[in-house]
Amino acid sequence: MQRKGTTILAIIAVVLTLGVLWYSNRPVITKEATWEDVKAEARTGGYRLINTEELAKLYRQDSQKVLLVDTRQDWEYRTGHIPESVNFSMEPTAWARWRSQGPLAKFLGPDHDRTMVFY
Repeated sequence: MQRKGTTILAIIAVVLTLGVLWYSNRPVITKEATWEDVKAEARTGGYRLINTEELAKLYRQDSQKVLLVDTRQDWEYRTGHIPESVNFSMEPTAWARWRSQGPLAKFLGPDHDRTMVFY
């Protein structure tokens, strides 16, 4: 009787282990962000969205007041970026953006008089 209980417990342990391994290693397809998602995130974060014409106008007026933050991966930044922009790579997932909030705030510093543009 005890041998049967041990066998059942071993099978349960194997099934649970296989389930955890499958769940932690399963492929996850990242949802493509829509324009509505971008606008909702900007509202939540207190960001103002601007278009390229507004950016060009701000940049021509006083480029020292505009901080361009390139959030692409390092290798993408190295292949080409806007002059004077700084790189702070961020994965394109909500979880990664949430995890990066603290380091991004530290990276940007207390300059609240500058317009920050993320691309």
